[in-house]
Amino acid sequence: MIVNIHDKYRLTHVINMRGVFTPLGVSRSSIGVSNAVAHALAEHFVIDELQQIASRKIAEFAGAEAATVTHCTASGVTLSVAAAMTGISPQRIAALPDSTGMQSRVVLPKSHSVNYGHPIEQAIRLAGATPVFAGAKDQCTVTELGQTVAHEDTCCLLLVSSRLVSGEPLDFASAVSLAHKKGIPVIIDGAAQDRRIKELLATNADIVLVSAQKYLAGPTAGLVLGSASLVAAVRAQEKGIGRGMKASKEAIIGALAACEERSAEDAPAWAEMQAQKLPGFIERANAFHGVNAFTVPDQTGLPFERVHLRIDPDTAKMTASQLVAALKEGTPSIWVMDQRAAEGEIAFELVQSTPDEIETVLERLSDLLSKQ
Repeated sequence: MIVNIHDKYRLTHVINMRGVFTPLGVSRSSIGVSNAVAHALAEHFVIDELQQIASRKIAEFAGAEAATVTHCTASGVTLSVAAAMTGISPQRIAALPDSTGMQSRVVLPKSHSVNYGHPIEQAIRLAGATPVFAGAKDQCTVTELGQTVAHEDTCCLLLVSSRLVSGEPLDFASAVSLAHKKGIPVIIDGAAQDRRIKELLATNADIVLVSAQKYLAGPTAGLVLGSASLVAAVRAQEKGIGRGMKASKEAIIGALAACEERSAEDAPAWAEMQAQKLPGFIERANAFHGVNAFTVPDQTGLPFERVHLRIDPDTAKMTASQLVAALKEGTPSIWVMDQRAAEGEIAFELVQSTPDEIETVLERLSDLLSKQ
């Protein structure tokens, strides 16, 4: 008998149109990935052997020199920074987060100072390192990066590829090249960019971090991809501050299963499936008085678009902020992207949604926005 977990524990039923959002459980895993995780939970493994297999298989999937699995991408940031400070030195690893005597400045563009539940600079400080910002919130040039990186105490350059990044786009390849000329390794936090792994690795960054549980739809885990020496130093942190950030057996197996499924996926067909969800939604949403519905491509280059609704507060039945609240308060609770609600605009990401859920959302919008 299949037990409905929401009903058993009286949990809120949710329709997620906010994207791969951690407070909503991020994503949905396939039956194949779920079965792999379930089997892993029932078995014993030599974890070092499992990580070695994962390193080889995931590196092959990504086109990287080496790979490892961490508890999540946030821990991957902390451990990659730690690795840049310590290498594989047991003494240095044991000393962290006391970084006395180590190069410990982590340079990142001010525009890359993102908050994904906590500020990324806190993930840096957890390693015992000090974040140092380059440029301004709306722009950081490669020249400004070079001036900030050029300090004898710099251990690495950290870049972020995310829709949360503000300001003008930065040329990652040029930034990596500049850092390498100064002997500084580069880490790219690309948590939700698992469909752009090869593109990010092509910048020649030393480490690229992606999440296993976002669009890859695996269990909670972070994938650390890059140079063999730095990946080995990340693994070595398990003897130090990384002990509490280690990946479990089911996370490693689930990440492997998710990578195998992605390797077998027809990417154009997947993108077309996402595109087919949009026209009907747009047509019906545009029928509501005071609503302008349109699509916006993902700003990082992921292969799908989101539906945006611009709400005219003078002619629509309610404001964008009121609509967000009403959608969330209903049953099921519908969560949308509300970062610009105060400016009258909200967005819907349909990637995680089933046809039935999309229909439910449109019916709710009709109930809330149709004039009596």
